[in-house]
Amino acid sequence: MAITSAVCTSFKKELLERKHDFNVTSGHTFKLALFTSAATLGASTTAYTTTNEVVGTGYTAGGVTLTNIDPTSSGTTAFVDFADATFSSATITAAGALIYNTTTDGGSATTNAVAVIAFGADKTSTNGDFTVQFPVADATNAIVRIA
Repeated sequence: MAITSAVCTSFKKELLERKHDFNVTSGHTFKLALFTSAATLGASTTAYTTTNEVVGTGYTAGGVTLTNIDPTSSGTTAFVDFADATFSSATITAAGALIYNTTTDGGSATTNAVAVIAFGADKTSTNGDFTVQFPVADATNAIVRIA
């Protein structure tokens, strides 16, 4: 089993089908869910699943809603930024995360995958904040970017 950082292939196709809208007024909700090292996630991931999702105090299945979604561009690269995601007073261990859209194509209760983030190793919090810190939002570092 492995978690590999990638923008999901299905997401790239779904962008061309207009299923994802990062405009803050669109009503689309993007979430971040955490997964254990037993998960298999990567470019071929198409949807959120509860299989090998983290379980523990301070974590709710499905993860947290991402905020500060701010599409922009620099040079010939477009990218989107998210505010850091914090799970408060959490006792959990995670090896990676999945960003997914719960409202694709204007419908609700969908789970279309956007991107996978591998942490490189298990990360643990014990009755403390577990924070996923997003990199600098620029054409080189943003988690979701189209060059």
